[in-house]
Amino acid sequence: MQEHYDFKEIEKKWQQYWEQENIYQVPDDSERPKYYCLEMFPYPSGKLHMGHVRNYSIGDVVARFKTMQGFDVLHPMGWDAFGLPAENAAIKHGIPPATWTWDNIEQMKAQLKQLGLSYDWRREVATCHPEYYRWGQWLFLQLYKQGLCYKKHARVNWCPACATVLANEQVVEGSCERCSATVEQKELDQWFFRITDYSQRLLDDLKKLEGWPDKVKIMQENWIGRSEGAELAFKVDGTDDEIKVFTTRPDTVYGVTYMVLAAEHPLVAKLSAGTPQEAKVAEFVNRVAKQTELARTSTEKEGVFTGAYCINPFNGEKVPILTANYVLYHYGTGAVMGVPAHDERDFEFARKYDLPIKVVITPSKEKALHPDQMTEAYVSAGFMIHSGPFDGTPNQQGIRKVIEYAEQKGIGQGLVNFRLRDWLISRQRYWGTPIPIIYCEQCGALPVPEDQLPVLLPTEVAFKPTGESPLKGDADFVQTTCPHCGGKARRETDTMDTFVDSSWYYIRYTSARDAQEAWNKAKAKGWMPVDQYIGGVEHAILHLLYSRFFTKVFYDLDLLDVQEPFENLLTQGMVLKDGAKMSKSKGNVVSPEDIVARYGADTARLFILFAAPPERDLEWSDRGVEGSHRFLNRVWRLVYSVKDQVIAAPPVRAENYIGVHKEMRRLTHYAIKKVTEDISGRFNFNTAISAIMELVNGAYTYRDKVAEVERDPAVLAEAINSMIILLAPFAPHVAEELWQETGHRGSVHKEPWPAYDPAALVEEEVEIAIQINGKIRDRMNISANLKPAEMQEILLQKESIQALIAGKQIVKVIPVPGKLLNIVVR
Repeated sequence: MQEHYDFKEIEKKWQQYWEQENIYQVPDDSERPKYYCLEMFPYPSGKLHMGHVRNYSIGDVVARFKTMQGFDVLHPMGWDAFGLPAENAAIKHGIPPATWTWDNIEQMKAQLKQLGLSYDWRREVATCHPEYYRWGQWLFLQLYKQGLCYKKHARVNWCPACATVLANEQVVEGSCERCSATVEQKELDQWFFRITDYSQRLLDDLKKLEGWPDKVKIMQENWIGRSEGAELAFKVDGTDDEIKVFTTRPDTVYGVTYMVLAAEHPLVAKLSAGTPQEAKVAEFVNRVAKQTELARTSTEKEGVFTGAYCINPFNGEKVPILTANYVLYHYGTGAVMGVPAHDERDFEFARKYDLPIKVVITPSKEKALHPDQMTEAYVSAGFMIHSGPFDGTPNQQGIRKVIEYAEQKGIGQGLVNFRLRDWLISRQRYWGTPIPIIYCEQCGALPVPEDQLPVLLPTEVAFKPTGESPLKGDADFVQTTCPHCGGKARRETDTMDTFVDSSWYYIRYTSARDAQEAWNKAKAKGWMPVDQYIGGVEHAILHLLYSRFFTKVFYDLDLLDVQEPFENLLTQGMVLKDGAKMSKSKGNVVSPEDIVARYGADTARLFILFAAPPERDLEWSDRGVEGSHRFLNRVWRLVYSVKDQVIAAPPVRAENYIGVHKEMRRLTHYAIKKVTEDISGRFNFNTAISAIMELVNGAYTYRDKVAEVERDPAVLAEAINSMIILLAPFAPHVAEELWQETGHRGSVHKEPWPAYDPAALVEEEVEIAIQINGKIRDRMNISANLKPAEMQEILLQKESIQALIAGKQIVKVIPVPGKLLNIVVR
C-alpha cells in the first residue's frame, strides 16, 4: 500500500475488476428478497452533466446499501435514444441520426463506468434499437385492439422551429419546451391514446402512493383536474340545435345572462350565417385560430355576438350567444354559460361588453346585492334568490337540488369532468418509433400484423424540415402491401412521441434480451414495482403520469401484476453554480470529466452527496470539492498508519470496555446507527457522510492520544473496518482498495451491512446543561445511568450551582435525564 492516495490507479483497477467478475449482475431466480432501484435513463446527448452525476450517485448509494443489506438489487441503465436532437444534429453535421446517437451512447457509457456505478450492463436497453421499438409497436397494437388508440382530425400545438406537433404538456407559457419557439395552432390528423379512460383511477391511486412527494402528487392531481357539477342543455332559439355546458355551479343557473362558444365550435359559423354578424364573426374566428391556448386564456378576454340566442331551460329567458377567445373547444363541451354576478371572469367580460348582470346568490336573506353597486363578482357562500323554487336555499345545498331538478325535467344531469385530455402521440419526425398502421384504399386503416414487426426505420432519409415527416419522401418505406387484400397500400409516416418509449422501459429491464415477448410476466412479477425511482421533478406530469397510465393498461391486459410502476419516488434538486442552473449560455458549466480527471470519481460522488440533501438544489463549490478530496486522503492516511494493527487484530471481546476504548466503540456504533438510518428511506446522505467524518476524527483521536502499546487492536480494527464499509456506497473505489489492504478477501460491496450494538451506545458519562429560569448557565458531566432524582441531588450540591442560586428561592426543579436540569428560582 502506497502512502499516497493514487485515485487514478485505484479507480481504473477496481472498475476493471468489477467488470471482469460481473459483480453487479443480478439473477432473476434468487431466494433473497428483491429490491429494484432505478434512476431515470438519460437522453444520449454526448456528455454527462452534473445533474446526471447527482442523480446516478444517489441511486448507486441506495443500490449498494441494499445489496449489502442482503437484497438482490436490480440496478439497470439504458438510453432514451429517440428524439429531435438527433435529427437536428443530422441536419447540422450531415451524419445519420443513428450514427450520432450510438456514438454518444458509447461515450456516455464510458463516463458512467468511470463513475464506478453499479449497473447490471447485461440489461442495457436503447429505445432506438429495433429489438426495443419492435415491442413498443406491439404494445401500440394491444392498445389499438382495446380501443385505447384512435386517430382524429384535431387542432394541435405546432412548433415551427422543430417542425412537429407538441402535446399540451410540452408547451410552456406558449413556447416549445425544447427550443422556446412560439407555438402555433394547426389542424392535422393525429393519433391519440385514451388516457382519459383512466382519469379516475389515476386520481384515486395517487392516494396510495405514500412513498411519493406530496408536491408531485398535487401536480398530477391538478393536471387530471377532477371537478363535479352538471351538464345542462340550452336550446338555440328558433332551431333544433342544442348547446350543452358543464358547470360546477349549477346553483347559479338562474343568473345566466349570456352564452359563450369556443371559436372552433361548429355552431359558431352556423348561427352567424346570413346574419349581419357573419363577417365580423368570421374575422374574429380567423384571428383567434392563430393564437395559442395560453394566449387565449391569459390575455384580455375578447368576444363577438353571433347574432343568435338560446333559451335558459330553468326560467325560459332568452340570452345572447357570443364566441370568445377564452373558451377552448376541447375543454369541457366547448361552451360556457355566463354568470357575471358570481364568476370573476364572467363579471369582467360582462362589464366590458355591457352585458346584463343578475344576482342569484346573496350573503343574507334579508338584503340582496345590487348589480350596479358590485365592483366584483360575489363568489362566497350564501342563499339562492331570483331562482324560482330554490329561493332561500343555501347555495351549497342548491347545487344538488338543481341537479336533481334538471334530471327530473330532462334538461341536464349530474356529471364529473376532468381537465386531462387524451394523449397526443403523433410526431411528424423521422427519428422515432414508426406507428405500425397501414392504409389501403380498399380496406382502410389496418394494424401491421404482429409477425411483421418491427416496422423498421429506413437508414437513409432526406432531412427537409417542411412540416411533414421525412419518412413521406422515402418510397421504399411508404409503399407496402395490404395485409388483408394484398393490394397496394401505404404506411403511416408519423412516429410516436418519445414519451411512449420511456413509459415502459422499466419493465423491459426485467427481460432486456427477451426476443419472444416485450417482457416475461413471471420475471416482471419478480421485480415490479420499482422500489425506488429517482429523477427530476420536471417529469412529474409527463413521464410519471404516462408511465402510470401504461402500467394500468398492462395490468388490465393481464401483462402485469401491478397497477402502479413506482412504489417510492425521490425527486432530486438541480445542481447550480453562481445561483443559476448550469448552462453553456451562462458560462457556468462544470464538466464531470474534468472533476474526475483532477480529483477522481469518488471525490465527485462524495461532494455531490455531501453538499446538500438530495431533494434540494445544490450549489456547486470548488472549495467543497477540494474538501471532499482532502477527506478521502485523510481516510487513506489513517488506514495506512494503522493497517498492520488492524490486520493482526482479534475480534472485539464480549465484556464491556471502559475509558477511551469504550468511547471509541461508542463512536463506531453511533456511526453505524446514524448512517444506516440516514440512508434507509430518508436519504439524508449529507448527514450520513458527516457521521462517517466524525468516526474518522474519533479514530484519529484514538490513534494519537492512546499509546500504541495501550490501544486495543480489536477496538481499532472494528472502527476501521466499519468506517470502510460505511464509506463503500459513497466512495466505492477507495473503500474497495482499503478493504483489501486491511487483510480482507472478496469485494467490500459484497460484505453484509454492519448492525450496531445498542449496549455500545450507552455512554459512561453525559454532559448535562444547567438551566436557571430557562437560560443555560453551566454544563457538567455526570454518570449516564443516574435516575432523575439522583441526577437532581448530585447537581444541586455542586458548588458552582450553589453560587448561582445563592439568596434565591427554588420554586421548581425539572430534571431531564441525559440532557438538562432546569432550576426555576425567584
